[in-house]
Amino acid sequence: MPRMISFMLTRLATGFAIGCATGFLVWQNGFLSSSAAAGTLENYLAQGLFMYLFASTISMGYLATALLLEEE
Repeated sequence: MPRMISFMLTRLATGFAIGCATGFLVWQNGFLSSSAAAGTLENYLAQGLFMYLFASTISMGYLATALLLEEE
């Protein structure tokens, strides 16, 4: 695999993992105040989309920052 593609995939995956963890923590600490709907399918879908929102945003920002700071 060419070095640039490997660099990009590594940074995207790392940023996605950081974003998933952040989205999960924000959801658990901020949005789950009422436990009445804690086990519904809609709640799980909303949590998954919320985590994806954080993960995709942070992964692109992480990649852009890594590309900006990469020196060769």
